[in-house]
Amino acid sequence: MAKEPLLSARDIEIEFSLRGKILKAIRKCSLDLYEGETLAIVGESGSGKSVFTKSFLGMLDANGSITGGSIVYDGVDISKYKTEKEWLTIRGKKISMVMQDPMTSLNPLKKIGKQIQESIELCQGIKGEEAKKLSIEMLKKVGIPDPERRANQYPHEFSGGMRQRVVIAIAVACRPQILICDEPTTALDVTIQAQILDLIRALQRELNMTVIYITHDLGVVANVADRVAVMYAGQIVEYGLVNEIFYDAWHPYTWALLSSLPQLGVKGEDLPTIDGTPPNLFYEVKGDAFAPRNQQALAIDFEEEPPFFDVTSTHKAKTWYLDPRAPKIEQPKSIKMLREKMRK
Repeated sequence: MAKEPLLSARDIEIEFSLRGKILKAIRKCSLDLYEGETLAIVGESGSGKSVFTKSFLGMLDANGSITGGSIVYDGVDISKYKTEKEWLTIRGKKISMVMQDPMTSLNPLKKIGKQIQESIELCQGIKGEEAKKLSIEMLKKVGIPDPERRANQYPHEFSGGMRQRVVIAIAVACRPQILICDEPTTALDVTIQAQILDLIRALQRELNMTVIYITHDLGVVANVADRVAVMYAGQIVEYGLVNEIFYDAWHPYTWALLSSLPQLGVKGEDLPTIDGTPPNLFYEVKGDAFAPRNQQALAIDFEEEPPFFDVTSTHKAKTWYLDPRAPKIEQPKSIKMLREKMRK
């Protein structure tokens, strides 16, 4: 992509202070985000997906801070913001987030309409009756039937899928440029999941938003993403166009994730699992963080951290497998099977 990125994160480091120890949650993570695209960030729980993207809005927990790198948005390095006043010029108005649990995202003591109205008043500067009218329009836009009546109800009177629609309405009420969706369908059943994904897609087209999905569900990724970034142990280890990641992945962690897709299951056989556990980020990681869990790890994987190697101009992987000096390692059969299945 030759165009300028909308947001550019470079070598971001994020640390948390926990019980007198320092946890390095994000380790020199870089990412470019382009206008109008849908980027999916995937990886198992604890890989740093949510922490990394929360740093774009100043939503890190009180014991967390950005200790290195830059996040350039609209010509400004927002990683240097320190005060809530500075972050409020971005959060909601320019970059907004949909959390994964709609029940904890909503105030149980406030009517739904009022919660959307507050978002409109804060970001758009519209007050009173006009803001109330816009909040009802937002409910209608996200597919809530009978919005005038529903605006006067409380969160507990809504189903899980309806609550998620309300959370999306609050997030997009300010018409942000970037919408971050943190596991937006995790707590929902399959049919409601599809409806929520369709809704986000429709709003993205209508409001010309750039969307980041944070998920561990590769089925969701295949349906919605233009590009995919794979995270492991606080780093992006591979990124590329969605077809490149599904058809021609090269990082052994990406292989492990794809191999455990239910679609690749063989009747009567167990699905593959990833042995071992992620590294303890209280301690310095030596070499490739995934090496202890990789049965085909090279000797250098335990000694030296790999750089990014180009697979194509849009696809890079952080693995020594792609070094010209490395022994030739074949992609697993499961990746070749996936390629065949997805092409049919």
